[in-house]
This record gives sequence, structure tokens and C-alpha cells, in this order.
Amino acid sequence: MPFLLPAFYGMIPQMKNKQSTIQNWLAEKKSQQLYRSHRITETPQQARMKIDGQSVLNFCSNDYLGLANHPDIIASFKKAADSFGVGSGSAHLISGHSKAHQALEEYLADFTGRERSLLFSTGYMANIGVLNALTEQGDIIYADRLNHASLVDGALLANATTKRYQHNDIDSLERQIVAQRKKNKQVDNQIIVSDGVFSMDGDIAHVKQLAILAKKHHAWLMIDDAHGFGTLGKTGGGLLQQQHLDQDDVPILMATLGKAVGTSGAFIAGSEELIEYLIQTARSHIFTTAMPAAIAAATLTSLEIIKKDQWRRDKLQSLIMQFKQGAKELGIELMPSDTAIQPILVGSSKKAVAISQQLFTQGILISAIRPPTVAKNTARLRITLSANHNEKMVDELLSKLGETHI
Repeated sequence: MPFLLPAFYGMIPQMKNKQSTIQNWLAEKKSQQLYRSHRITETPQQARMKIDGQSVLNFCSNDYLGLANHPDIIASFKKAADSFGVGSGSAHLISGHSKAHQALEEYLADFTGRERSLLFSTGYMANIGVLNALTEQGDIIYADRLNHASLVDGALLANATTKRYQHNDIDSLERQIVAQRKKNKQVDNQIIVSDGVFSMDGDIAHVKQLAILAKKHHAWLMIDDAHGFGTLGKTGGGLLQQQHLDQDDVPILMATLGKAVGTSGAFIAGSEELIEYLIQTARSHIFTTAMPAAIAAATLTSLEIIKKDQWRRDKLQSLIMQFKQGAKELGIELMPSDTAIQPILVGSSKKAVAISQQLFTQGILISAIRPPTVAKNTARLRITLSANHNEKMVDELLSKLGETHI
């Protein structure tokens, strides 16, 4: 089709300019120590792994309860794969929703004390799907400034107006709500959105105060409990279980299954009406292939283990206390956190990367978290602990940290 050639060739200079721009951008990121690259793992997720050909103690995994390589969960996956195959083959609303998916949704509802739950393929898709489904033009989303990127992007993609309040500052949030009401008295749909455990800081949202405020101002409250689910609460039900908050207090609960649960995917839990509405309207649930049924079956087994194995949460808390006390004795200042996420604020990206690389050569894997994941000049070493670790491993970590110049 020769008549298309002039238009095509006219694009080439623009493409070359874009390629040059990309090359310059990549070079700049490398010079700023902000370049990212994959590490290649050669073993399952566990305390000691082989990564990039080197044996290291892994202190940057979100496998908080050490379940990602649990033999019973693997066995459930294999058994379900024999029954359902490897792929689900379709979206939930076509032919991809198996008995394993249904059983998991019912179990998650009971596990979290909610009426129903709905599976999503990832936490990112869950957050984007819910915020887009529940808001439209003229509505308002109030979001904590340190919310996870998936919540930030969900708000950006929604047609609603987004207002970001100061991190964990209830007064800041209420001032914004009151000011917005004065400005526009017609607003009748608003949603407050916050992480439960903040992924880069490890601190916890003031969920009880958020629940009170949401009721006072007739707003939805949505909590992303990705990093609390499994590790907190009497039976691992998460931050809301720990704080004794039910569906009436927090109408929308999101949690992921790829962290403490050790498998993959995410879910929303809430009222019967909420879940039915999301099934009809959440595009990231409707228009994507369902997670494999084998993953759903493995996840249900993992939840049963989480519920009965209180020792995993007890051990994790013991290791957290050991690490915090050891860091204090070494004069290493930690960011305020009582969760498995224990960040050390470094400041410059260059220094954070250098320390991370130094520790890697000594057999310790800790990621350097840099902008744009965190704010400029707040680069950090993000240490995460797991029930798969033991006291000797934590002592080794502390010893190596003590030898660095943090």
C-alpha cells in the first residue's frame, strides 16, 4: 500500500527524537543512582536465597510469614492444577470462575468478618478498579500523601477530584473535608482512602480515628491492608481485626495475597451490595483473565495455616523486637515502625545504593528505596523481616549493618 509510505516516513524523525530523549533520560537516571534493574533469583522465596549467582540472606521480601514455599501450599497448588489445569482461560464473568475461586471468596469473607469478598488478579488492579467504580465526576477522594502507588494511580484515573492530606494527620484530613463542604455543598459522595501499614515507612494508619471521621462526614472509608493482612490480628485478619473494626466501621477492605499469604492476587471485602456493584462495574475485574484456580486453592490452604499457626506471628514479632533493640544498641536510628517493615533513612540515593551494594557483597540482600518511590532526599534501606528468619540471621544482619557507615 504505497499511499501509506509518506505518512510512515514522516514519523521517523519524531521517532528518532523520542529515542534520543529516552537514551538521555536513562543516562541521567544512571548518573543520579536512580536506575533500576532486575535481580535474578535461582531459588524459591526463603530466608537464604541464591540471587544473581550469589548466596544471600534475604531481608527485602514481603513473604512475612514464610509461606511462599510451604510444602502444604505447594501440594494444594499441584492437586488443583491436576483438576483445573494451569490457566483459568477466561475472565471471572465468562468461564474463568471455578469452584476454587468461589470457595476462596467465601473463605475470605468469613476470615475478614465481612459479608462477601471479590477476587482481583493483583492489588494494583483491585485499587484501580474500586476507586473508578465508586466515584464519578463531582465526587471527592481524600488520600493520605504516603499511600501506595496503586491508590495514587487509582485516584488519578478516576473522574473524581482528589485531595491529598498530610500523612496520618486526621486534623489535616478533616480541615480539607470541611473546606470542601463549604466550597461545594452539593458533594454527596466522598471516599477516604489510606494504606493500613504504609509500605515504605512501616508505620500504621490511625484507622479508628479515620472510621470515626468517615462516619461523621458520611464518607466511604477504604483501607488497603496489603502489609497488615496475615501478620496482624488474633487470627491474621489484619490491622482491622487487630483494631476491632468491622464492616460498618470500614466498609471497604482491600488486601493482597502475594505478601504474608505467600501466593498471588488480591481481594476486596465488604457488604453484599458493594461486591455485587463491583462485579457489575469494576473494569479491572470484569475485563481480565481470572487468576489460575490452582492459585486460589493454594491460597485457601495458606489462609488455613495462617489462622492456626499463631506461632508465626509470635515469632515475627519477636524478631522485630530483637532487630529494633539491636539497632538501638548499635546507634542505628530506625524510622518509627513496629511492623515487619523496618526502614533506615539514609537520605541520598547514592549513599543508599552504595550501602546496599556493600551489604550484597557480604551476603545480605536489602533494597535501596529511592525516588520516585519515596520523596527526594529520603532514600532508605528497607529491611523486612520474616518468620523464616531466625535469631542468628538477625544477629548477622545487625553485625553487617554495624560495619557500614550509615
